[in-house]
Amino acid sequence: MNSRISSNRSQMQHEGNQSTVFTFIFLGFSEYPKLQVPLFLIFLTIYTISVLENLGMILIIRINPKLHTPMYFFLSHLSFVDFCYTTTITPKLLHFLVVEDRSMSFKGCITQFFFGCTCVITQTFILAVMAYDRFVAVCNPLLYTVAMSRKLCALLVAGSYIWGGICSSTLTYFLLALSYCGSGIINHFCCEYSAIISASCSDSSLSQLACLVICMFNEICSLLIILTSYVVIVITVIKIPAKGGLRKAFSTCGSHLAAICFCHGVILLLYCVLKSKSSLLLVKFATVFYSMVIPMLNPLIYSLRNKDVKETLSKLMHLKVLSHS
Repeated sequence: MNSRISSNRSQMQHEGNQSTVFTFIFLGFSEYPKLQVPLFLIFLTIYTISVLENLGMILIIRINPKLHTPMYFFLSHLSFVDFCYTTTITPKLLHFLVVEDRSMSFKGCITQFFFGCTCVITQTFILAVMAYDRFVAVCNPLLYTVAMSRKLCALLVAGSYIWGGICSSTLTYFLLALSYCGSGIINHFCCEYSAIISASCSDSSLSQLACLVICMFNEICSLLIILTSYVVIVITVIKIPAKGGLRKAFSTCGSHLAAICFCHGVILLLYCVLKSKSSLLLVKFATVFYSMVIPMLNPLIYSLRNKDVKETLSKLMHLKVLSHS
């Protein structure tokens, strides 16, 4: 009996050591060799703009007292999460486009998945928190500053980060429980959950079920908060007799609705529509859109119609010009 237990332990340890030294090989966009350089330049440009925009948005919110409101507190964390996510995915993609060696160690891949997954889940719940914030602002404007206190805002953001970390840790655990063998070739450019599972040589049904349950739970919960908030907002605005109430509410919530449509639209596209092998290229470009384009668009969406953001940005540019002159 003891010898059987020790043999099982040694077998598990051997499989764990195999996983540790296992190497993934990513195909990326290698099927289009002539597009490697153009894609590198395009993705590098998008990534650079995204990083500058998100870090710039955080800086603008911090230095302008007019933007020290709950909505922009949440937006600064959304920008931070967008920056972290695009920085987790994009540098390795750019690396794969310019070198022939497209390999990544098992530890490196699991690390990329953990941080990427944490950012995605945190982002969806920060967007849900922002929807709740808009609900309080429109439906209870007189009690807005009391209802959305600093303590509550900090708890809501902290809860989003913690929940993202818990879900990501759970999924990472299921990935680590699998054994990996074979060539380790992945037809993708990043360590996405289903892509990692495709390289496993053990039964992954439990891991796939865990991913499905967590993804469905998070999507339903976050979308339920968003939809409930905006349904109540619309009902409240319709009841307001003042003219232009609907237009004012839309101007208040329009930017956030656009960000939600981009974020959840691509998530639903990736996990509900693009599942067949014939759509692998579309999956890659949808992932590019989610990991690079959306982080670039979010700061633009929230800043284009905001006078305070524009004024702060123009002051910063003016100071920069004066410092160089």
